[in-house]
Amino acid sequence: MMKKSNCFFLLMVICSFVFGQATFIVQSVPDYTPVGDPIFVAGNFNGWNPADSNFELIQNESQQWVIEMPQQNQGNTISFKFTRGDWNKVEKGVNGEEIADRQFEYGNGDTVYFDIANWADQGGGGNSTAAENVQILDEAFYMPELNRSRRVWIYLPPDYDQANNRYPVLYMHDGQNIFDAYTSYVGEWEVDETLNRLYAQGIQVPIVVGIDHGGAERINEYLPWINNQYGGGLGDEYIDFLMQTLKPYIDENFRTLPDKDNTGIMGSSMGGLISQYGALKYQDVFSKVGIFSPAYWISDSVWIFTSQVEKQQNMKFYQMIGGAEGVEYVKGMWNMHDTLAGKGFEENELRSVEIPGGQHTESLWRDHFATAYLWLFDVYANGVREHSNVTVINVYPNPVSDYIDLSSLKLDQPDTLIVVDMEGVTVLKERAISSNRINIHQLKPGNYLIILHVDGKVYQGSFVKI
Repeated sequence: MMKKSNCFFLLMVICSFVFGQATFIVQSVPDYTPVGDPIFVAGNFNGWNPADSNFELIQNESQQWVIEMPQQNQGNTISFKFTRGDWNKVEKGVNGEEIADRQFEYGNGDTVYFDIANWADQGGGGNSTAAENVQILDEAFYMPELNRSRRVWIYLPPDYDQANNRYPVLYMHDGQNIFDAYTSYVGEWEVDETLNRLYAQGIQVPIVVGIDHGGAERINEYLPWINNQYGGGLGDEYIDFLMQTLKPYIDENFRTLPDKDNTGIMGSSMGGLISQYGALKYQDVFSKVGIFSPAYWISDSVWIFTSQVEKQQNMKFYQMIGGAEGVEYVKGMWNMHDTLAGKGFEENELRSVEIPGGQHTESLWRDHFATAYLWLFDVYANGVREHSNVTVINVYPNPVSDYIDLSSLKLDQPDTLIVVDMEGVTVLKERAISSNRINIHQLKPGNYLIILHVDGKVYQGSFVKI
């Protein structure tokens, strides 16, 4: 017989789990919504799948759209948006603007009403924000490895048409969200604006190729292994498309530097996971990997795969996570750092950063894209475009916390020292400096240019303040 104390303990455990109910009702949609189109809710509870049949709303007799959400512990908060089955058909704001993820906390009410103001594909996305040096390479680039087509974007450096240079290439996933707020569903990375700004400051920038995700096929294509709840299993075919079809096309039709030292891959969330996978699978192709908010939690197979893959080539991994993204996300990134280090990658090949308070959003990735680029492509980026009177220097230490040491540069004493931030603003200026030890403790974390004028010559480099 169970003792009374045990019964009491069991009762307390059961009572500690108070489940909350939630009914979502969309009471109005735009008048132009196509008749017969389904409406789904996509969020962090279903891997942000925009066409999950388990989360399709049903239209009632009052022409309202209704769904009974699965129970969750009272106090749990979910993030979500409404779609018509594709991220190109996600809801937008009254003026066609991006809207923040909707939030709901279980326990705050059983029934919640919503109004949808606009759809992204029905004129609700506003005007394109892509820079002039961004173009759509093909609206339907054929993917033989997957037997489907996809829109592909390309960013060309501002001097591409004026110079005869060759450029590194960075391949990025979720192309809808990289360059253009009009096509994005949660905001854009502003990769084009960021690189154009760096270029204006004398930093060399690469070609960037963006591949749209496949909407309902996104998880399938970005996950090499099958997850019984979310899908997956086509990651190999997707990466093989990049390597066997897209990269050869880009290298043949554009002035690229096709070798591994000048080829990178970058993405966020599921795009971060497939970037890690693709880079390890093709170590002879990639040397630079940008992994933002990686969704390592979605499959234990990522750990098995990483443990089985040996280090074959030198590579650089830049990982970044927001501190408010959740325990599984944060723990996963740091575990991957340790796993890669255990496979032989040196600490100078690994940089993992946790941003306090950072959330799983495009704005987080946008704000840290420049930092990732400048670290991954440091040799190329710091090779400032050639000018007759400019000499590139390496700053030590880099990244730096408090002091820059100029003694290793073997320069005469600078007449002027200038530090410029990524907005082009001079944040530090000293004339006739008397020491090779420069205090930058007061600067905010970020990327900076340092410019030294010495006897009529100009020396320029960059550094990351942490």
